[in-house]
Amino acid sequence: MLELTMAAVSAAETGATAGMLMADAPSEPGAVLRVGRDKSVCRLSTPDDWLFVSRVHLEFQCLQDGTWQLTWLRGSLSEPSSEVRLTVGEYAHPVAYGGTVALPRGGSGEVVIQDRTAARSVNVGFYHEV
Repeated sequence: MLELTMAAVSAAETGATAGMLMADAPSEPGAVLRVGRDKSVCRLSTPDDWLFVSRVHLEFQCLQDGTWQLTWLRGSLSEPSSEVRLTVGEYAHPVAYGGTVALPRGGSGEVVIQDRTAARSVNVGFYHEV
């Protein structure tokens, strides 16, 4: 099972946890959880006017062996309006635009979508239960 929690944070709300959204999916091959502005496709949706987040920005997908991977999907722009980083333990790693990274099996961490032009972010915590 992969569990996600998401909070949209602006400069005025730094440290706030109110309004967190949650989603989960079983660790079955082909299971998918998406994060973005499009509520019809994404289990976790950001505010409509947060244009630094694509319609479908992040995709968490379960592979054949039950592990999960994260993909930062390429949007319609050649250069993104945000940066994405994955933090596991003490280590933060940037995720490439259009790139895919493996999530630790049985681990937890956070994926942050940071607006390049304003002090706001989308923070997605994850926990992979084995």
